[in-house]
Order: sequence, then structure tokens, then C-alpha cells
Amino acid sequence: MRHMRPSRPAPTRLAAACLLAVTLAAPAAAQDGQEEVSIVAFGDSLMAGYELPGPAAFPMVLDRALDEAGFANVTIVNAGVSGDTASGGLARLDWSVPDGTDGVILELGANDMLRGVDPQVTYEALDAMIERLDERGIPVLLAGMYAARNMGPDYVEAFDAIYPRLAEEHDLVLYPFFLEGALGNPEMMLSDGIHPNVEGVETMVENMLPTVIRFLEERVLVEG
Repeated sequence: MRHMRPSRPAPTRLAAACLLAVTLAAPAAAQDGQEEVSIVAFGDSLMAGYELPGPAAFPMVLDRALDEAGFANVTIVNAGVSGDTASGGLARLDWSVPDGTDGVILELGANDMLRGVDPQVTYEALDAMIERLDERGIPVLLAGMYAARNMGPDYVEAFDAIYPRLAEEHDLVLYPFFLEGALGNPEMMLSDGIHPNVEGVETMVENMLPTVIRFLEERVLVEG
């Protein structure tokens, strides 16, 4: 909580100039009295920004979109690691999500699906991550994934059920498909057909932004 400074004698011209410079340089959130909020975007290459300039990665684009939407006090931290599976994410969770984190956007499972990992293994790893974060009092926004249809109907059914099941069991805010608006549109994807390009990330952020704002208002920026 930030407190108003007590009144002081009028500063000299030099001191006044320094004070003005500090005020202008301060983050908007500090100027309007809002607490800083840190959200860790925890995922794989889709989150990390595979083959994209740093500012074009999903967390950075989302951060700017939130600023424009009036959430200048919210910072999105990029904790994406290319090639990560759900089990890999579980192994690095504790040091990737530091103390003081106010929320996590959890996006993992795509690499599990591409490698044909048993959906139960993916479910158990994601479940364990959510449990650990809950124990630390950190709310989770779950970003879902769909299996490629060529994985076969049994696999598709089992994999697609992971995210709605976890959301229901843990009462999470769920965004059903992280690549919504990009996957399947060649103009929005890199040549590999798997990762979004700059335009694809912009579209993904635009589509997901209302869910992120709901997550912030209902689970993060709440009293008590």
C-alpha cells in the first residue's frame, strides 16, 4: 500500500526539477495509487514467442493490450520455454513462478499432444501444477489446447477433455483454445503451421483479452 507523503516546505528550484523528473518517470500505476500486479505467463514455445522478436511474444503483446485497456499496473512476465511439456513445466514450476506472483496464465500440453503422450500423464502434471499454485494462494487462468484431429478419435476425445475437466475440478477461469483465431489460417502462422506469426499473436491476444480481464477482476484484483 502506498501512502501520501506529508506536506513539506517548498523545495528549491533544483529540488523541484528533480521531483518533477521522478514523477514523470514513475509508472502510471504508482502515480494513481494502484498496487503493482505480476502475472506469470507460463507455457511452451507458443507462449515464449518462437522465432518472433521479443516484443512480439504473446506475454509482451498482452501486456501492452492490458495497458491500453486500463490495467497499466499489471505486468505480464514471460515464462515460456520452447519444447516444454506439462511434465517439464511441473519440474520447473517452483523457480519459474517466484514469490510475489499474483496470478499465472498456464499454457502447456501442446507438445504432449504432438508427441503422443498419454493424456492422463498430461492431466496429472497440469493438476499437480494447479494444486501447487493453489497451495501458494496463486490463482490460475487455464489456457486450453485441442488435439490435432489426425491423432485419432480416442486420443482426441481424451486430450480435449483435459482442460474442461481441470477447470471444473479446480474452479478455474478457462480459455478453451489458446491458438483461437490463428491456427488454420496460413496468414496468421509461421511456415511450420504450428506457431503463430506476429499477426497471429496479435489476433490471439485480441481474442483472449476479455477472458484475461475477467480473470484479473474476479480472481486477482479482489479484496481479501
